[in-house]
Amino acid sequence: MAQVEMAHSQDESHGSFKSYTLGFLCSLILTVIPIVIVMNGWLEGTMNAVVLMTAAVLQLCVQLIFFMHLRDEKKPRYNLISLILGLVILLVIVAGSMWIMLYNMVAL
Repeated sequence: MAQVEMAHSQDESHGSFKSYTLGFLCSLILTVIPIVIVMNGWLEGTMNAVVLMTAAVLQLCVQLIFFMHLRDEKKPRYNLISLILGLVILLVIVAGSMWIMLYNMVAL
């Protein structure tokens, strides 16, 4: 039984202390940058939205790579397929909601 557990733990690769620390620092920086930009009013309008959305997408990538170990997965890539499906569903919901809010003539 101990051999099975040892073999199982060797097959799974978890992040090292270095990778978790790097991921945490990247997440911290990508959180502080938008806060500082918004609190100091450095950007306005469209540029503000672009910077905030870019930071959010980068934050998502950091979380997926460093903490959810998306790159460490062996074949078949079930987590990647599930992520893509989730993103497609999210895109459909957000785009549909925006469409309804922008073109709802009944509410006028």
